[in-house]
Amino acid sequence: MADHYFSAEPTSADVRRTVQARIWGKEYTFTTATGVFSRDRLDLGTSVLLREVPPPTGSRTILDLGSGYGPIAVALAVEAPDAQVWAVDVNTRALELTAENAKAAGVGDRVHPVLTDGVPEDIRFDEIWSNPAIHIGKPELHKMLLHWLARLAPDGVAWLVVGKNLGADSLQKWLGEQGYPCERTASAKGFRVLKVTATNQAATPS
Repeated sequence: MADHYFSAEPTSADVRRTVQARIWGKEYTFTTATGVFSRDRLDLGTSVLLREVPPPTGSRTILDLGSGYGPIAVALAVEAPDAQVWAVDVNTRALELTAENAKAAGVGDRVHPVLTDGVPEDIRFDEIWSNPAIHIGKPELHKMLLHWLARLAPDGVAWLVVGKNLGADSLQKWLGEQGYPCERTASAKGFRVLKVTATNQAATPS
């Protein structure tokens, strides 16, 4: 069976290459590999997210949910020198690449690539950034989002990018129904950028 990018332990040969990306005015070279999401280029959804949302500033604790090989996490850490960035993925190869790319960018001490259960329970996030893995299916997607959104700090915000044809508008409505105010802040190249705000009515993490 072929690997999916959300496979925990890819069985395909670890064939590596580099890709170039320009994020918030800076040039990056990322190492990617077979068995991870969008290994040939910075994917279009992530590009839209990083173009439409300005980078954070100040001392922040940030989550990159579904980090892949780490372009979002690395760029966030570069732009916000006082931030701590947790990069969460189920794919161990992706986490290895995130660590490698963070080190290459000089932010390896502030980017923390971990599996889903690797984030200490007491950490709350000022921001969550994600191009979520829609293809895991709606039940798992909803479970994942509710778990991590419940870990937003009281004034926290999540930035999500979702394809219009992959249910962005219905996801926006569903998030509002769960008690998370959600607004569309941008729409480009078939993708919606959603801003999700923390709420005291949200459930505790499960």
